[in-house]
Amino acid sequence: MTRRLEGTVALVTGASSGIGHATALELAREGASVALVGRREDRLTGLAAEISDAGGRALVVPADITTAQAAAEAVERTVEGLGRLDTLVNNAGLMLLGPTPGADLDEWRRMIDINLMGLVYSTHAAIPHLVKAAAEGPRQVADIVNISSLNGRTAFAMSAVYSATKFGVGGFSEAVRQELARQHVRVSVVEPGSVETELRTHNSEVVQQLIVAGLGDIERLQSEDVADAIGYIVTRPRHVAVGELLVRPTEQA
Repeated sequence: MTRRLEGTVALVTGASSGIGHATALELAREGASVALVGRREDRLTGLAAEISDAGGRALVVPADITTAQAAAEAVERTVEGLGRLDTLVNNAGLMLLGPTPGADLDEWRRMIDINLMGLVYSTHAAIPHLVKAAAEGPRQVADIVNISSLNGRTAFAMSAVYSATKFGVGGFSEAVRQELARQHVRVSVVEPGSVETELRTHNSEVVQQLIVAGLGDIERLQSEDVADAIGYIVTRPRHVAVGELLVRPTEQA
């Protein structure tokens, strides 16, 4: 089977668990060398070993991308360590839900810092390298894939600021897509519905119970399902761009 990303380099934020972990494995299987960016170095190291054992190449880049400097340094470490950058997957995120009245403002700030500003900082730092890869690289195209959410299409009660960050991701992505399209840097948004990850466990027990009750007894997506969608996007031919992809469980209303 042809490894369609052979000779390219991908950077995945939030690679220590869930969708980021699964995406790093997916891109490595397609032949990409992968920079693993996240805050939990022990988990990144374990993932890098898994990729290496399968014959791939991975670089561990511990970083908190909620500052512009840290995001820029993560991109530079990727280029220095792996030689280039062809694909950026902005996956790092936080979902803290609850009623707006009396909400913890620090939780709101943390979501904005990670879900929106971390994505913006990483994209800003990566763009020059992606433009260069599209002009000179083996595939003559580069990709930015931003992980949004169903909440980036429809706002729901108890998710005011989470939804605000994901709507922001959509607007930012579309504007950047228009700016970079003629340079063959594709910008895509993936909007997962309910996924079985640790994301919801960051909430209080009461909120977690409300989430479960709201969804009912449905079969949720797995991280690998979303990673498969990301793999599909970045392996399209140079002339094909997938701007937006909504992926949700079959049973999710």
